[in-house]
This record gives sequence, structure tokens and C-alpha cells, in this order.
Amino acid sequence: MSESNRTEYKRELNDKLERSVVAFLNYAGGGEIIFGVDNNGAPVGVSDVDSDQLKIVDRIRNNIRPTVLGLYEVMPERRDGKDVIRVVVSSGPQKPYYIRSKGMTENGCFVRVGSSVQPMTEQMIEGLITRRQKPSL
Repeated sequence: MSESNRTEYKRELNDKLERSVVAFLNYAGGGEIIFGVDNNGAPVGVSDVDSDQLKIVDRIRNNIRPTVLGLYEVMPERRDGKDVIRVVVSSGPQKPYYIRSKGMTENGCFVRVGSSVQPMTEQMIEGLITRRQKPSL
């Protein structure tokens, strides 16, 4: 099984986690990231499921804005006898989501295009800001 617009595989936890999560939050259908799987979808496993799950939750909570509490799940799974971690990300209602350290810029806002993560243009970011849901009384 190969990657798609809704599924991304990662062999291991790396520095692209936040980009991928932001892209799925900004994508209309959300998606999932599966750690411990190669690009062809074959399980290779992760070395420390518990530690990696905690790192994933911590990085998503601290490095992505606006808050994404309740918009993702991190679950351990077994595939072909290997431990993998599945991160399911819903499409968020407060788009655009962005990487906190990069801000609401082309370097911080991403969207899913096919099976790739692409930076948003300034026009896309501005359009999403104007359509953002506003709290009402």
C-alpha cells in the first residue's frame, strides 16, 4: 500500500512531524501518519512505542497553533508482528494551522497536495484567515 492524500508513512519520528500534522489539519479531509512503516507501506517497527507516543503528543501540543486539542489521536498498533504508531489527524476548524516557531507564514503553514506536503502561499493563508470561524456570544 502506498502513500496517498490521506496517508503518510514515516520510518521513524523525525523533524517533519509538525509539517505533516499541520498539512493534515489544513487539508479538507484530515489524514493519518503511521510511524514504523517504510514508504511502500511495509512495517519496520519502532524501537520504543511508549516513548515515541509521548514525544509525538508533546510536540503536537507545544509546536502547533492554534491549539489542536481533540483534533488528533496517537495509537499504538501491531502490523505483521511489528509495533507501529498511528496518528490520526482531523481537519481543523480554525485554519490556517501553523508551526509555532515559524508563524503564520509560507514557512509555517502547510497543506496536503496528493501524497506530498506543500507550503501554503500567502494568498491561501490570507484567504483562510478571513474565513476563520469567529466565536460568537
